[in-house]
Amino acid sequence: MLLMMGEVLRFGAVSKALPESSFWALLDWHQSHVDWVGCSLHDLIQPSFSFLVGVALPYSVASRATKQQSRQMMWFHTIRRSLILILLGIFLRSMHSTQTNFTFEDTLTQIGLGYPFLFALGFAGKRTQWIALSVILIGYWLFFALYPLPGLYFDWTETGVTADWPHHLKGFAAHWNKNTNAAWAFDRWFMNIFPRENVFRFNGGGYSTLSFIPTLGTMILGLIAGQWLRSTPSSGWFIKRVMITSAILFVTALALDILGINPIVKRIWTPAWTLFSGGWCFLFLGIFYFLVDVKQNQKWFYPLVVIGTNSIAAYIIAHTIDSFIDQSFRINISPQYDTIFGLPYRTLVSGTVILLVEWLILRWMYTKKLFIRI
Repeated sequence: MLLMMGEVLRFGAVSKALPESSFWALLDWHQSHVDWVGCSLHDLIQPSFSFLVGVALPYSVASRATKQQSRQMMWFHTIRRSLILILLGIFLRSMHSTQTNFTFEDTLTQIGLGYPFLFALGFAGKRTQWIALSVILIGYWLFFALYPLPGLYFDWTETGVTADWPHHLKGFAAHWNKNTNAAWAFDRWFMNIFPRENVFRFNGGGYSTLSFIPTLGTMILGLIAGQWLRSTPSSGWFIKRVMITSAILFVTALALDILGINPIVKRIWTPAWTLFSGGWCFLFLGIFYFLVDVKQNQKWFYPLVVIGTNSIAAYIIAHTIDSFIDQSFRINISPQYDTIFGLPYRTLVSGTVILLVEWLILRWMYTKKLFIRI
């Protein structure tokens, strides 16, 4: 959530103003999504969010069980939560539009689409969960692998990319190229079911609705981690298990990518990406668990706790009031308040102000015990 909220710092603008600086170029790269294959720090925001949904599920189910809530009521709450997430994602993507923007590749909608399946798996055994994960990843791999590659007379104007786009993959890996794949073909049908200003032809970023299926795989990995965490016999046992799992996921994903079997592409959430990002999620979970729970350094992470305990509120605030905060300072302080350190650093100043005000709002909610839950 902090990385997402931190987008207002706009390191890219600073890097553009200081083109000779490799420092700002590096920060810009890690605050941007990679063009296609690979991974930046920014690319790990969505899988981390999805992973933690899975981690939290065993605790949520256990809490409801202690309140004597029936399975039927749990399912009612699950379906309601799923619908709210989907509709909230559509609402946020429709802001500043002339009509409802029916789109389903947003983080919230992706989680909402997969959440009922995750909930069902929450009552299954470990073996069933691993089998479900395998079926999802292998099935989704086949879905792309069996879709035909563009032919000689393929109309590239329908894809938003050119035939010589430098990030196109070659050989068998070309089945996972931007807007020429199976998920793109599905959206050219599915997205046009809904009212639109113009016929849907492609997503400019290459994102797709069906990515919720492998995203469910990420949530299953989180579910497994959450069950380990809740039932761990010792801190050492848990850390050892998540680190080994992380290493296995990294090695498997990199092997798939290097051998050309499946590339690591976040934008279409390839099976290799599910494994690769899952490796990072297990690694992060293990590190933070060690620092916070084992070493008892909770005070260090208070700023993150303020944000994390109100993640939905943080997500909405970051997408709605950033420009309002900025304009308020320009009206009431100075139209050039962000030039105090010079023109190249304008976005750092305005972004820091926005980020601080948003955090103070969340801190006020935290101290008043106002938590937005779905």
